[in-house]
Amino acid sequence: MKRSLFGRLWPNVTAVVLFIGFVFPVYWMFSTALKPRGDILSETPVWFPTDITFENFTTATDVDHFWTYVTNSLTVTVLAVVFSLVIALAGSFALARMRFKGRRGFVIGFMLAQMAPWEVMIIAMYMIVRDASMLNSLVPLTLFYMMMILPFTILTLRGFVAAVPKELEESAMVDGCTRGQAFRLVILPLLAPGLMSTSLFGFITAWNEFALVLVLNKDAESQTLPLWLSSFQTQFGDDWGATMAASSLFAIPILILFVYLQRRAVSGLTDGAVKG
Repeated sequence: MKRSLFGRLWPNVTAVVLFIGFVFPVYWMFSTALKPRGDILSETPVWFPTDITFENFTTATDVDHFWTYVTNSLTVTVLAVVFSLVIALAGSFALARMRFKGRRGFVIGFMLAQMAPWEVMIIAMYMIVRDASMLNSLVPLTLFYMMMILPFTILTLRGFVAAVPKELEESAMVDGCTRGQAFRLVILPLLAPGLMSTSLFGFITAWNEFALVLVLNKDAESQTLPLWLSSFQTQFGDDWGATMAASSLFAIPILILFVYLQRRAVSGLTDGAVKG
């Protein structure tokens, strides 16, 4: 009986400890952003802010070009995710449904591209963009971000397309649908979990990317939020309240998207990994 009780207890205790370990830094970031300067610098930690202030957020958003950074980040991230999904839908359908010479090589190539560190290609990317006279432009960032997340998107969606029975598509074509209509009306709705999981992964990857924009976009009006966040502490010194407010603003879009998609995203990653 004691062993049985221990067997039920230790997984829950472990889960609670891990939950606290992961959530506490996020809580401390948001709570520090809401504290006045006196509570932040006090010798005794203020675990729960009582005098809540939004002055730190005002300081963060009043930085020059802040809303330009927000617009740039949203633009390149959303466009990269949308373009990668459109291309990945076609590519995953071809890999899952069609048999052609070199198909296995294509799959291996996507896996290798997913494992390759993009940082080693920054110099080559810089030379390409420079020769095309597109430095300080959002177009190269969008294209490169799309290529970063495209291999994972194709490999994940391929598993979902392969899991859809061919008979459903063939029945729709017998009823008068073209292949494109059968894909749009029958297969595409069944790919919703995969689309959500890959969208979440792509959004996080593009939203957090720092090295590429640091090299390609030197103009302040063409930069994104990761650069703004990296230079924030240098600009405001030991103003930890404003720094934590800036970090909170940067994390909020990802937290909202993750909370909204987390159930579908987890099931999508699991199903896409074991099917196909």
